Parts: sequence; C-alpha cells; structure tokens
Amino acid sequence: MHTLRVLITGVLLLLVGSPASAEVPAAPASTPSAAYQWLDISLELTAREVDRRGARPTVLSRTLAIALTAMYDAWAAYDPRAVGTRLGGSLRRPVAEHTLANKEKAIAYAAYRALVDVYPDGRDYCAEQMRQRGFDPDDLSTDPSTPQGVGNLAAAAVLAYRRHDGSNQFGDEPGSNGAPYSDYTGYAPVNPPDRILDPNRWQPITFDDGHGGKVTPGFLTPHWYRVTPFAIESSSQFRPPPPPRVGSSQLRREVKENIDFNASLTPEEKALVEFMRDGPRSTGQSGHWLRFAQDVSRRDGYGLDQDVKLFFAVSNVAMDAFIAAWEAKRFYDTSRPWTLVRYYEAGKELWGWAGPGQGVDRIAAEQWHPYSPSTFITPPFPGYVSGHSAVSAASGRMLELFTGSDTFGKTEYLTAGALTEPGFPCNVMQQRKGKLSKDTEADCQVALHLPTFSATAEMAGISRVLGGYHIQADNVMGLELGRRVADFVWPRTRAYFEGTAQVGEAP
Repeated sequence: MHTLRVLITGVLLLLVGSPASAEVPAAPASTPSAAYQWLDISLELTAREVDRRGARPTVLSRTLAIALTAMYDAWAAYDPRAVGTRLGGSLRRPVAEHTLANKEKAIAYAAYRALVDVYPDGRDYCAEQMRQRGFDPDDLSTDPSTPQGVGNLAAAAVLAYRRHDGSNQFGDEPGSNGAPYSDYTGYAPVNPPDRILDPNRWQPITFDDGHGGKVTPGFLTPHWYRVTPFAIESSSQFRPPPPPRVGSSQLRREVKENIDFNASLTPEEKALVEFMRDGPRSTGQSGHWLRFAQDVSRRDGYGLDQDVKLFFAVSNVAMDAFIAAWEAKRFYDTSRPWTLVRYYEAGKELWGWAGPGQGVDRIAAEQWHPYSPSTFITPPFPGYVSGHSAVSAASGRMLELFTGSDTFGKTEYLTAGALTEPGFPCNVMQQRKGKLSKDTEADCQVALHLPTFSATAEMAGISRVLGGYHIQADNVMGLELGRRVADFVWPRTRAYFEGTAQVGEAP
C-alpha cells in the first residue's frame, strides 16, 4: 500500500504542480474544421442521450464510432489515396472536385444520416444544425457525383453494416426482450443485491433513483462481447489472465488498498476521481477521449483532413477496447470493491468516507461507500477489467501513435467534490471524525495537469481504484489490454488512410 501510494502521489504532484509545468503552447486561434464541429454535435447528442436514458458507455462508443466512420468514409471520396471502410474507393471523385466545400458538404450529410439513425430523438436538433450550415436535411440524393450523394451513400453503407452487428440496436435479436440494446444471451447474476453467495462474482447494487425511490440496475449490455469490432479479430483476442480470487494474498491486499484510499482521499485525488468519472452529461470514456482529441486538434492547428482521420481513429479504437473489455467482464464476471469490502470486513468497523460533507469516520463495513453519489454508486457491470483503464489506454496510445509523440500538455481547472458533495467547503469535506481539516484551502480548487497521453490514461485508470470502483488488478490489466488493442488497431487504421486496406470484410 505504501509503495503504491507513493507512486500515485508522485504522479499527482506532477499533474497538480505549477500551471506552467506541463503546458504546451496553443496554436493560434482559428475556426474549427467542419469535422470538429460535427464531433461537437455528436457529443451534444450523446450527452442528451445520457440525460434521457442514463450512462451506457458501450452503446455510446458504438454510436460515436458509427457517426465518425460515416464521416470518414464520405471524406475519403475526396482524398487521392484513402479508402472508405465499406465502399473502398468506389466513391472517389476526380481531383478537381477535392475541394474543401465538397468535403464539408459530404461529411455533413454522412454525419447527419448516421446520427439520426443512432439518436432518433435528436433528429430535430440535428436537422437544425444542417440548416444552419446551409444544407437541406431532406435531400436524400444518392447521386455519387454530388457531395450530398456521397455522404448519404457512405452513411447508408456503414449503417447497413452495423444493422445487425450484435449490439441489438433495434431490440430484434432472438432471445431479447425487444428493447434496444437489451441482452439476448440470458445473463443472470450469481449474487442477489442483498446477499453474497460467491464473493468472486459480480453483485448488483441498489441505488437511490434521485426521486425518493430505489433502483437496482442489471449488468449493462452483457452481450457486448458479441458486437462486431472495427479491427480486432475477436472480442477474446486480448483476454487477460484470470484475476486474483478470494483466498489469494493479492486480492486481500488490493481490497485493503481500496479501504485505505477511501479513508484518505486528498482534494486532488477527489478532483481526479470526479474528472475521470466524466461528470454530469457524460459522453462516456469514448466521448471524453474524443474531447482530448479535439484538444490536440486545437493545439496542433489541425484542419479538416487531419481531424476526420484523428476522430475516426480514436472513436474506433475506443469501440474495440470496450468490446474486448466487456468480453473479459462477461468471461470472468468478477465482483467490485463494494462486495469485497463487505465480504472481508463483515461485522467490523473501519475508517471510511461517511458521505457528502461528513468526511472520514469510523463506519460499519456494511456502510462502506465508494467516493460516488448514492444515485450512481458503482457502474453496473463486473469489475475485471476496468473499462475506464482499457479505453483510456487504447485511446491515449492511439493519440500517441497518430501524432507521433506522447506529449499532451492539457490543464483542467476543477473544484474537488463538485460532483459528489457539492456546496460543502473543502475543510468540511476533508474533516476526520468530526474535526475540520486545518490544512485545506476552503475552495478546493485544483489544477490538474495532463502532460502526456500515457500519464492521462494511467490517471484515468488509477482514479477508478481511488474512487473505490475497482481493485488494482482491474486497472493494471485493463491498461495493458487497452494498449495491446491500440497497437493492433493502428496499422489497420492507417491502411485505410493509405488506401491499402482490405475493404468490405469483417475483421
């Protein structure tokens, strides 16, 4: 525990040092490219979807990848070498038509068609975005000699490919209950919410519903290992070795680490947990890393061509990382710290976070709680491996491979506790056994520096251990899985840019 905390503290000191320590000069301000703007629209629609239906990170990774792949495929028609993922180079237009205006129009129609398919509730908003840009959302042309025709054709091909890709988008897979994205594989948890029958296996948790009632979410998309990936050969290709089990010294040690972290979170660590949790109106880990990709675009002064390719690369590696992580979750079906703390410490008292504005105190093990709101205690799916770790490592590695450098240089200015215990002064949040903290700034302002993509991914991963959502094994093996996915996906992504990809074949 001591060694691990020293390592974490060392990284946090790097990340929360002086504002100049990790900054990279920004490129001169310029108008964001049309691809950047359509990613903004995609992320807004994603956030609205979360507002309506709750966080579904696997689903969101797929919807964003669909929109950005359709956009890339339309753009490829106006590039001398690049090929689309579904129609290859068959849509390619003469060099004289490779204008910025044609590219912008083609990607607009492609993004629009894809977005209204995956987010039908957002049709009116999306149509208005088209009209603001001078495009007719009702133009259904499939004439490949026109940009709108190229965009509509590219989107149609991507949507047809994804129509029955195992996600159950339309609730029509045999065995499902008819609801979009519902399970059709018959998963059932071993443990009920109120008893631990097998501490190695996942247990559903009952949340407050925010309206005075309770809700017990089931395993979110347990069928996701059956979704067709973008580039990896199968969802089990990078399956990690078995996790530590009850009876092993490793698991006992890692659960103790969770307890110790929970009882000693600093404001900087709380801010990190909340930032990587993705905050209100979440767009999931894929959306979070696409925001980081936009930071890179602004930093490096990217134009439309680079933006299209970057967003395509990041969105698809995130989707594949989710598919691979969910295969491990389904295969191993492991418990979370919520269950393990109650199992190991049953009937005992321990130091732990006592709730919003209550700091740390002696609590019954059965009252132990991650640093998280009561309406979202722990993500509703098994622990091994951490999806945050896997997707962050994959996306961070993809950004490094795409840019040719691990350097990031972003700073986030945050207020610790804003999402978990809003309204409480910092010295109240940091109290211990009822005694206010004397060495804490009142406003809990934190400058979180992200010097490299790899460090940012590692901080995303460790934040899940600090927050009490994962044991360390979930994080470490998730990071490894994500990096392996990215290293496999990158040359296959680049082959589309270079026109050498084998098009139209499933991975």
